[in-house]
Amino acid sequence: QVQFVESGGGLVQPGGSLRLSCTASARILSFNAMGWYRQAPGNQRELVASISTLGGSTGYAESVKGRFTISRDNAKNTVILQMDSLRSDDTAVYYCNKTPPRSEYWGQGTQVAVSL
Repeated sequence: QVQFVESGGGLVQPGGSLRLSCTASARILSFNAMGWYRQAPGNQRELVASISTLGGSTGYAESVKGRFTISRDNAKNTVILQMDSLRSDDTAVYYCNKTPPRSEYWGQGTQVAVSL
């Protein structure tokens, strides 16, 4: 069963940075457009950043534009989310998945908490 695995979350102060990584149990990541999603308590899961299969095209939610950068290394079967200038409203569990997502591919996510 294929599943995405996220890592790199943690507790950071406002204005700080984190770098999230996503890999997969099989080499499907390299052959699909991918996205980073997040879900804050009481909210629905939302797409925050996406990247095309070869990395030539990216997209961002308005709330993270200019602060987050998505990239990928297909040779390493990895997708990265660099998060800078973090704010308290970025606090959420972050997930990666295909775009559009497949329900059976959701992993455990990685918790990001932005607080003093």
